[in-house]
Amino acid sequence: MSISTMKLTFAAAGLMLAASAGSASASYCGDGKTVTFAGIDWESGAFVTEVMKTILSKGYDCQVDSIPGNSVTLEQATANNDVQIFAEEWLGRSDVWNKAVEEKKVMAVGKTFVGASEGWFVPEYIIHGDPARNIEAKAPDLRSVSQLSDPKIVEIFADPEEPSKGRFLNCPSGWTCEGISTAKLEAYKLGEAYVNFRPGTGTALDSAITSAYLQGEPILFYYWSPTAIMGKFKLIQLEEPAYNEACWKELSSANGKRDQACAFPSVDVAYGVNSTFASEAPEIIEILEKATFPLEDVNGSLAHMVDNKVDAAAAAAEFLKTKADVWGKWVSDEARGKIEASLK
Repeated sequence: MSISTMKLTFAAAGLMLAASAGSASASYCGDGKTVTFAGIDWESGAFVTEVMKTILSKGYDCQVDSIPGNSVTLEQATANNDVQIFAEEWLGRSDVWNKAVEEKKVMAVGKTFVGASEGWFVPEYIIHGDPARNIEAKAPDLRSVSQLSDPKIVEIFADPEEPSKGRFLNCPSGWTCEGISTAKLEAYKLGEAYVNFRPGTGTALDSAITSAYLQGEPILFYYWSPTAIMGKFKLIQLEEPAYNEACWKELSSANGKRDQACAFPSVDVAYGVNSTFASEAPEIIEILEKATFPLEDVNGSLAHMVDNKVDAAAAAAEFLKTKADVWGKWVSDEARGKIEASLK
């Protein structure tokens, strides 16, 4: 065989391998397999899930589905490959997920969004006022949780039922954040100065914040992002001592010491995927690795859901119609064209 013939043979073999690899990478949806998502029921998770389902179905001709359930059940389903994608996995928070990671049944891919946070908040107008609503700043120097013990600050957040104390609006009883914030109140020595008020439900928590904000009233509360509340209102998170593992271990333990407190740990949020699926569908994993939602867009979409009383699918459609500059970078040019055409 001549050298030129050998070169042609190797070139042909290379093309065949490339074609084979391309076929394999597109085979998951091409073979008619269904990509099943966790049917996450909280606002941000439901929104992200609907966006990604639409991208895969309209852009890449995938069969998609979702199954409902609580987060623990759906995480276990992902480990079992009954679910392939859990679109908003808060890493390190779930024993079920951590065990599945150790057993290499699941893996984290990409970053669903960056900058998610939780802590204690006040409306911006408490510190800066709101001239448009004729609201004067009641605590212009308030920056830190350490200032909450000041009697003048306590008075600003007076509890309606016990006006000699302030009111701290906690999470509903039974939520993990309720226990943590209760421990913080004790550690910050605020237990005697503030009523630890626990609303009955998450809806009641949102209603209390919304009512106070719209009336321009002072309110001190625990909250997190991304959420509709963060998209609708201007809020300021109060500073706390930096997170450290030893402090957090005590705060998060029912029998832990309450001699110091610190900020909530940083949050890493990723697409949780089944490991077998990841190996079978590298082209979908490539999309997930790029699909990071700007936090302000998530908050804005969730506010759109609440303000217009629409579901996650409608909010996803609005996002895809108006934010092609964001999601268009996650997909191929061909897929982008197909998705845009489907929205008309």
